[in-house]
Amino acid sequence: MSGAITISCACAGRDQARIIANALVDRRLAACVQLSAVESVYRWEGETQRGDEVLLTAKTLARRFDAVASCIRALHSYAVPEILAQPIVAAGLDYLAWLEEEVG
Repeated sequence: MSGAITISCACAGRDQARIIANALVDRRLAACVQLSAVESVYRWEGETQRGDEVLLTAKTLARRFDAVASCIRALHSYAVPEILAQPIVAAGLDYLAWLEEEVG
């Protein structure tokens, strides 16, 4: 295990997603953040909802999770933003070295 993780977070729209992505990279909390358009179906306040969202996928290190989560919460419009971490179980050594250099 490398200690590298991805953190995903669904945002209300592209503008909000870009603000959060830029903050994460500018603050060196993530080496890279990808933005993808998604359609979400979920329960909120007792009802099934559907919405178009932008999913952020941030590449970072496990030891940066709390700082990344704090940054997302400070900039996110949702009362309960999705902030999910997944381990990167395998990656190229050169990629992992770059990731460590960028967010170390």
